[in-house]
Amino acid sequence: MLLLQQTTLVPKFLLFSKSDFSFRPCSSSFSTRLSFMDKYTKPSSQKQSHKQFQCPVLACQASTDTHDTSFRKDDLPVHGVSEVIVGVLGGGQLGRMLCQAASEMAIKVMVLDPLTNCPASAIAYDHMVGSFDDSSTVQEFAKRCGVLTVEIEHVDVATMEKLEQQGVDCQPKASTIRIIQDKYLQKVHFSQHGIPLPDFMQIDDLEGAKRAGDLFGYPLMLKSKRLAYDGRGNAVAKSDEELSSAVNALGGLDRGLYVEKWTPFVKELAVIVARGKDNSILCYPVVETIHKENICHVVKAPADIPWKIRKLATDVAHKAVSSLEGAGVFAVELFLTKDGQILLNEVAPRPHNSGHHTIESCYTSQFEQHLRAVLGLPLGDPSMKTPAAIMYNLLGEDEGEPGFHLAHQLIGRALNIQGASVHWYDKPEMRKQRKMGHITIAGPSMGIVEAQLKSMLKEEGSESQTAVTPRVGIIMGSDSDLPIMKDAARILTVFGVPHEVRIVSAHRTPEMMFSYALSAQDQGIQIIIAGAGGAAHLPGMVASLTPLPVIGVPVRASALDGMDSLLSIVQMPRGVPVATVAINNATNAGLLAVRMLGVGDTDLLARMSQYQEDTRDDVLKKAEKLQTDGWETYLNP
Repeated sequence: MLLLQQTTLVPKFLLFSKSDFSFRPCSSSFSTRLSFMDKYTKPSSQKQSHKQFQCPVLACQASTDTHDTSFRKDDLPVHGVSEVIVGVLGGGQLGRMLCQAASEMAIKVMVLDPLTNCPASAIAYDHMVGSFDDSSTVQEFAKRCGVLTVEIEHVDVATMEKLEQQGVDCQPKASTIRIIQDKYLQKVHFSQHGIPLPDFMQIDDLEGAKRAGDLFGYPLMLKSKRLAYDGRGNAVAKSDEELSSAVNALGGLDRGLYVEKWTPFVKELAVIVARGKDNSILCYPVVETIHKENICHVVKAPADIPWKIRKLATDVAHKAVSSLEGAGVFAVELFLTKDGQILLNEVAPRPHNSGHHTIESCYTSQFEQHLRAVLGLPLGDPSMKTPAAIMYNLLGEDEGEPGFHLAHQLIGRALNIQGASVHWYDKPEMRKQRKMGHITIAGPSMGIVEAQLKSMLKEEGSESQTAVTPRVGIIMGSDSDLPIMKDAARILTVFGVPHEVRIVSAHRTPEMMFSYALSAQDQGIQIIIAGAGGAAHLPGMVASLTPLPVIGVPVRASALDGMDSLLSIVQMPRGVPVATVAINNATNAGLLAVRMLGVGDTDLLARMSQYQEDTRDDVLKKAEKLQTDGWETYLNP
């Protein structure tokens, strides 16, 4: 006899006579709940929240076929994105943001963290209070999760290896965590896989450090192998006399140290790399990271580097992650040298500070991507949905309440910045240089978001930046072109497109022309309209200096009636495109600029459609008036 929970139109007791009946998930006319109390409601010695685990729901039907009647995890029905509970070792700000991303897809995230009020605790599906570096605690925690991942790499990797042997799904794999935990082992691993690195070597005593100094020269970077992050565990010796103090600053040789040749980089870069369970790999755009006192201070996305360098950095990051095992998001930190080399600094097997901007700036945030990856879901689009973004770390400026007060003032200014998003981690204690939150500013260009960041960082009462950034630059070689070029400005005004009008001569002020063309993109300009009068070099010269689209307007001159200007534009050499309109038709140049901007601006596109409709209605009214009044009255009203 089988006892089933009562459902509509189904008797409470059903008696089956055949002993070989079995049950399997199906689309039956009735359903029941089967309770697996030992797996889902087993009491724990660890402190837990009061949230209850729901029993899985199975639809069942009787069958005369012989099947294994034991419970399988695959038999669980899926009522949403995923029914798998994601267990995260660590409940800091990364865990918090993982929980926030999970809530959008109703994915259940449990965290293991020793602090009862850790940042993730308030929004996690469940919080188990305990150490993620304690073997028995991690094993107990793993029993409640369908997949185990990390938000900090300083975990008990031996226990993770044991859990994997027992069939627990750990992502990324314990082998990867073991490599990443030891920075020297990292270097060895990546060098064996052909990844470009700064020169390095292990040291066992002070004599070994001196030999490294003789080999690599000074300054010399000394590093702890383990438990090093945010600049902690690094020390610089500028001469062999400083080696002893540098070793002592790192806790002595017993800590396990190694040395790296000093890398005179010009920029620090980073690439967030996502790897799925099917080994598919997607890379986010390369960003520049700017550090203050060895802590990430500002992240610029995308990095202002040539495309070749972006490609090289992405290739190095892709190759590095390909050499590791397991799914998830990885952060690859890189050095760009003055001779154009990309050298790997280190890798984090988790979401990372350099990827926080992705919440606002990319189609798929690094946190959603990590959940997709560890759950075996398809990876999301990592590309940017905004042209530029800056992430600013909110670091503790003072201890205790004074520090909270300073942070509150900065947040207040940020809330007045267009395109700014505030993330506060809700940490209970304020300490100097502690990561308390971050602010991301997204906008149409790096120049604009940098200006907004500077405005946000100004003290209260100081002059703030209120001017609207132009999207279109209208330039001409002389004020004699203004009577024609003003028509482009009028059209842009009608459509509400911010613009500027400048005199920039290709012949009389070539330095100004060069400067304008090279800086226009960073200043937020998206399209340039250039008047071509006289020698008519301006549109082509500007187009050769900027990646922005340039629309040339042939201006009628006294000598050749504007044909010289038109021919100058349309005869540009291959590789330097310049659009053009009819002679003196700056109106069409303005309209073309609006249409180009409308490709990514639905409001402008709608206004352009309305403009076309109004133009058509105007023609129809004139045609009706002509037909009704006759041509003589029409011409002489």
